[in-house]
Amino acid sequence: MMSEAPRVPFDPELEPGLAGLPPFFTTLDAARLSDFRRALAAPPPIEDVIAGRPVVATDHPVLAPDGAEITVSVLRRRDHAGAGHPAAFLIHGGGMVAGSRWSVGAMLVDLVLEYDAVVAAVEYRLAPDVPDPVPLEDCYAGWTWFTGRADEFGFDPGRVLIGGPSAGGGLSAGTTLLVRDRGGRMPLAQLLMWPMLDDRVDTVSSHQVDGVGIWDRRSDLTGWTALLGDRRGTGDVSPYSAPARMADLSGLPPAYVEAGSAEVFRDEAVAYASAIWAAGGSAELHVWAGGFHGFQNVVPGAAVSRTAVATRDAWVRRMLSPR
Repeated sequence: MMSEAPRVPFDPELEPGLAGLPPFFTTLDAARLSDFRRALAAPPPIEDVIAGRPVVATDHPVLAPDGAEITVSVLRRRDHAGAGHPAAFLIHGGGMVAGSRWSVGAMLVDLVLEYDAVVAAVEYRLAPDVPDPVPLEDCYAGWTWFTGRADEFGFDPGRVLIGGPSAGGGLSAGTTLLVRDRGGRMPLAQLLMWPMLDDRVDTVSSHQVDGVGIWDRRSDLTGWTALLGDRRGTGDVSPYSAPARMADLSGLPPAYVEAGSAEVFRDEAVAYASAIWAAGGSAELHVWAGGFHGFQNVVPGAAVSRTAVATRDAWVRRMLSPR
């Protein structure tokens, strides 16, 4: 266990974007969870994101393994026709404790318009209301439901990207591991954006980002403890729920892994990509200098943000374009 580690500097174009953010965006504790949830609970309505463009969104009830009903939303072009189209299944972030499927609404609409893709997002249940493994099993149920309806929605079940930011990145990695080990339909690729992978919260980067930036070490402890309770950091944690614990990362689809150099998740993202390489897999890793958690969304006009988004988009294009 390390005590103190020197801070990594923020990019000078990004740092002003932290000014004025609510304090719970830096450090979240259980007492401020309701405030954090309210802040993330109202993304723009999907109708406003679509804004008259030729995209149709439909909601579908899906049964989770415990018999509860969750929602999976599917978006397509209004004139979508035929089969063989690419698809994407996105999982939202929020530290396992907040957010909604429409947090990734803009990305969903962009994928529909750019690739004539069929895209879906799952409204998984949140901790601590429902603890592990419920959120992960909700995502797996949504994935299985969506990929099992390729003919109905008009896409190729072999060309489905899975991904998401933060907790959504961790849940995407965990869902992919479950699919591999349960013999399901594997994703084409994994888009792991600043993913939340390691409940132990004891990397160098986790100690460097404490009381600064967005989603610091104490926030990460809050999120993981909400999900896992007293099991957090012990040997009684499933590697599907905390994919950094998975010993075998062989047999996985290509992954895009990104993080900022000044965020908690930097070292676990690097370690996860390295473990994929060690297992003979394909991973493209980017660590953006001076980036805090989610910097691309907070300061989209910064040079490093524009480069990061363009680089990610180029990878997605390689994955989803016809081959």
